[in-house]
Amino acid sequence: MATEQELQSLFNTLDRDQDGKVSINELFLSPGLSAVISSETNTSSPQELLVQYDSDEDGSITFEELKQAVEKASNLT
Repeated sequence: MATEQELQSLFNTLDRDQDGKVSINELFLSPGLSAVISSETNTSSPQELLVQYDSDEDGSITFEELKQAVEKASNLT
């Protein structure tokens, strides 16, 4: 379980180009962090995360989309 602050820190680390979104490429560049995201969102892969939670279908995850995924999995403290 993660706090919102921990989740934001993780998101910022994954967002290598600092554009406010985490792309599939950024997720694959950090396999360890991607595993943490998968466990916090109860998804099995970055692709599944995108399919389920990329609400605007732009091919990336914003912090709000990630936060919603973690909240849905009941892992946000």
